Amino acid sequence: MSDKLNPDITAPFSPIDQAAAEENAHPAAATEPTQDAGGALPTAATESKPESRPESKPESKPDATQEEQPRTPVNAPGVQAIDVEKRTHSDTDTGKTLQLSWGARSDVGLLREHNEDSFLVHAPLFCVCDGMGGHAAGEVASAIAVRSIAEHAPAVADDVLLGASVELANTAIVDGVRQGVGKPGMGCTATAAILENNRLAIAHVGDSRLYVLHEGTLVRVTHDHSFVEELVDAGEITADEARTHPSRSVITRALGSDPNMYADRFTLDIEKGDRIIICSDGLSSMVSDSVIEDLAVSSATPQQAADNLVAQALAEGGYDNVTVIVVDVINSGSALFHRHARRRVFITWLIAILTPIMLLTMSAWFVVQNSWYIGTNGTTVAIYQGVNSAPFGYKLSTLSETTSIKVADLPEATQRLLEEGISVSDPETARKTVEDYRDQITKEKDEAASNLDTMKAQDAQTTSKEGD
Repeated sequence: MSDKLNPDITAPFSPIDQAAAEENAHPAAATEPTQDAGGALPTAATESKPESRPESKPESKPDATQEEQPRTPVNAPGVQAIDVEKRTHSDTDTGKTLQLSWGARSDVGLLREHNEDSFLVHAPLFCVCDGMGGHAAGEVASAIAVRSIAEHAPAVADDVLLGASVELANTAIVDGVRQGVGKPGMGCTATAAILENNRLAIAHVGDSRLYVLHEGTLVRVTHDHSFVEELVDAGEITADEARTHPSRSVITRALGSDPNMYADRFTLDIEKGDRIIICSDGLSSMVSDSVIEDLAVSSATPQQAADNLVAQALAEGGYDNVTVIVVDVINSGSALFHRHARRRVFITWLIAILTPIMLLTMSAWFVVQNSWYIGTNGTTVAIYQGVNSAPFGYKLSTLSETTSIKVADLPEATQRLLEEGISVSDPETARKTVEDYRDQITKEKDEAASNLDTMKAQDAQTTSKEGD
C-alpha cells in the first residue's frame, strides 16, 4: 500500500501531455432506454456529456432475485450473440505503439439508463474508473477522476507517483462536492496502470480489476476493496459466490468517500506476449474468471478481446455498466533493450574505427594549414601551402602564389629540389627564397652579359692588332 498522500506532492511529477490525455479520456454518457436491433434485449442510446470522456460504475446492483436468474453464455445454442459494434451507446478506443497494442470498449449495459463508467487510454497510461452515487453523480465523479489522473500521472512506470495521482483524483472529487459539482456521496473506483519497457506500475482503489494473461493463464493482480472480498479472504464464501452475493456492490474504499483515502500501488515485471485486462465490475461480477480467461486466450486482437468480454457480460444479463481495456505487450522492454544494446555495440565499434581516421584527418589538416613549400607549377616556380604529397590520390597541398621565374633558369641541382618540393616554415620565408632565386638568376645573367662584353672587347682588340 502507498503512503498517505502529501497534499504538497506536485513537484516530483513528470506528467504526461494533459491535452493529449484528455483527448483520449472517455467520459460517462447519459442514455434513454430503447430496443436493441435484435429485439430480445433492451439497450440504450447515448447522449454524450459536455466535459471529458471517462466511464463509471453503478451506485447499487439489481436485487438478488433478479440477478440469480440463469445466465447463458454468448455462444450457447439457441442464444443470439450480442453484436456490441452495432450498439450506439458503446464507446471504443483502439491503437498501437512500438511496444503496445490495445483495444477498449465501454457499454451502458442492458438495465442501466446511463453509463457511470469512465476510462482513459493514453499509452502508456490506461485507467478505468467506475462511478457510484446515481445519475449526475457517479459519471461526474469518474469523469473528474480520469481527468485528474491524466493531468498528474507520471510519464514513467513509477507506482508511487501513479498512486499519488490517484490520491489527487480523490481530492479533486471531494473538492468538487464542496464546490457543488455533482452530488454529495458521489465517488468512483480507480484502477490505473502505466506500462514502460518490461515494467507495469499499478495504482488501485475499489473493485475494478486488473488481470494479466501470461502464457495462457489468467492472474488477477488487484485485490477488491469490497465487503464480499473480505468474506472471500476470511473463507466464508467462494469467489463465485461473491459474484452473486446480495452485498457484492458494497465497497470498502473508493475515491470521494474519504479525504485521507490511499491507493494500493505496486510494480510488476511483464514480458512480450502478456495481455493486460483492466475492467469495471460490470465484467467481473457477471463473468467468471475462467470464462474471462477463455475469451482472452481465444481473441486474436486486444479490440476483439474487449468486444468479446463486453458481449459476454451483456449476454449474461448486462445488469451493470461494463468497461474493458485490453493491452497486449507486443515488444517487451528487454527486447527493446537488446535492440538498443546491439545498436550501442555497433556505434561503439563504429567510433573505434572512425576515431583514428578522424584523428589522422585532423592531423593532416593541421599539417596542411601550417606547412609551406616551394615547387614547380609547369615551367615556373610557385609557392604552395601544405606538403608535396598525394596519399590515395588526394593532394595535401594547394597553390598559394605563382611567379615568373622559369625553372630552367635555375641551376640543375635547384631544379631537382624544386621537383621534390623545398619545405619552408612560412610564406614569408618562401617569398624571400623565391626572391633570392630571382636575384641569383639576375646576377648570373648580369655576369654572363659582363663576360660577354669582356670577350667582345678582347676580340675587338685582337682584331685591331692583327690589322696593324
